[in-house]
Amino acid sequence: MSIPAANKTIAPPAASFPRHEQTFPVLTPEEITRMRRFGAVTTYKDGEKLFETGEPGPGMFVILSGHVAITQRDGLGHVTPVIDQGPGQFLGEIGQLSGRIALVDGYAEGDVETLLIPPERLRALLVAEADLGERIMRALILRRVNLIQGGVGGPVLVGASNSSGIIRLQGFLRRNGYPHHLLDPVKDHDAAELIARYSPLPADWPLVVTPDGTVLRNPGESELAHAMGMVRPLAKNKVYDVAVVGSGPSGLSTAVYAASEGLSVAVCDARAFGGQAGASARIENYLGFPTGISGLALTARAFNQAQKFGAEIMIPVQVMSLDCSREDGAFGLKLDDGDLLRARSIVVASGARYRRPGIARLADFEGRGVWYWASPIEARLCAEQEVVLVGGGNSAGQAAVFLSDHAKRVHMVIRGGGLGASMSRYLIERIEAASNIELLFNTEVVALEGTTELSLEGVRLRSRLSGEERGMDIRNLFLFVGADPATGWLDGCGVVVDRGGFVVTGAQCNRAISDPASALETSVPGVFAVGDVRSGSVKRVGGAIGEGAQVVAALHDFLGRAQKPAL
Repeated sequence: MSIPAANKTIAPPAASFPRHEQTFPVLTPEEITRMRRFGAVTTYKDGEKLFETGEPGPGMFVILSGHVAITQRDGLGHVTPVIDQGPGQFLGEIGQLSGRIALVDGYAEGDVETLLIPPERLRALLVAEADLGERIMRALILRRVNLIQGGVGGPVLVGASNSSGIIRLQGFLRRNGYPHHLLDPVKDHDAAELIARYSPLPADWPLVVTPDGTVLRNPGESELAHAMGMVRPLAKNKVYDVAVVGSGPSGLSTAVYAASEGLSVAVCDARAFGGQAGASARIENYLGFPTGISGLALTARAFNQAQKFGAEIMIPVQVMSLDCSREDGAFGLKLDDGDLLRARSIVVASGARYRRPGIARLADFEGRGVWYWASPIEARLCAEQEVVLVGGGNSAGQAAVFLSDHAKRVHMVIRGGGLGASMSRYLIERIEAASNIELLFNTEVVALEGTTELSLEGVRLRSRLSGEERGMDIRNLFLFVGADPATGWLDGCGVVVDRGGFVVTGAQCNRAISDPASALETSVPGVFAVGDVRSGSVKRVGGAIGEGAQVVAALHDFLGRAQKPAL
């Protein structure tokens, strides 16, 4: 179903954003001449559309003459001017590296002549013209950032800001770098009219209005992604050199290094790029970032870098099973939509999922006060509240420090008697220095309390030394109690896992190791494992990225041997 257009609204022009000259640079005639070999000249009449919100973008346009108006549009018909661009400027944002859907509309103002550079040639330009490519890449990234920060385009989420459905969809869109905005039917006239028109039942919340006006009732992430055109059809009969399952640090590292060395790469992930690292508020012990960097910022750079070198990243796409029969020389990945992705080699980078402790009614409160990560969305809900955070590892420490800037008090519950064995020293020092972080050692959460509306209202803690219990009025509980490997999709394919379900590689498979890279190969030749999912990995972002780089040598070796004719 769709809704009619609403009245237009006007927002501040893009020039009000910082770093305007880097976001919308003007190319010199000499630079445009160097770019001509990568594209073709196209012309447009006054009022003609160059690209449209929600439709696949044709690539990057360089304006040779005339002007193009860029506007941002949402599903309620609100149109916001972004910028008017003229000769020497180029049109596009980071999604056009891979031909993703356009997030804005572009109309010719008068007759316009452009140089249209399609996605595959745009990637070639970025690599071949390093200095010019750096300026273009920076501008494409900053434009996406501006669209997200503008808060007017993309899908419209309709519902209460603290509802579980809204938080779930906001997290999904934020982690995938898609602009969106929220309307509360209590406060916003457009939202109230929409509610009156569609009379949603409680199970229908939240409503989502996509840019083409389609109204979705409480959609899942996959339904929303398909409605928005985020997921493209799988190329028929294509066989990739390597398929990477998982787009956390190890998977993205594999994609960057493999694609940059000329391999055709497909990456699948069921939710968002970045994995668990992408949810980290701040990583301060990663090489080269002395002031720290958020997990989302770090992995977003890798995500863009992988696209720059031509890796095809498919999100959200869930891999259901792996076929290792290789009847035609290729592995098969069965996807949740029924398609079969074929590749000559496989890299298992599916990581691990946050562990759910055995607490009664835990599932009732997930998304309603129980959280497994701490992003700005959850932090907003905790403003000036007391929260409980369970865990003693680095992820728990990073989350506690982050939440302490928003919550009134963070009660950090640790089963053991200290932090030294499980947490980096810099985090321990920061936690000890925070006046509003309380450490509760030898303690565990044993029960949750809430109303019939399933909103968390309290937790019960128990001392593991004395057995004494006490209740706390708590609306938000954060759990960082370890992780279980995401390896169920490997069942039945012959890949050996250890007792914990982590993938066994190298010497553990009783296979000879001829070089260090083969230490990442599983019991099935041609199937490799990297990052947290691998048995014996160090469970650090730096280690995961290193394994992603290391495995590419093994991929080259395997693919080279597989292509040699039998003697």
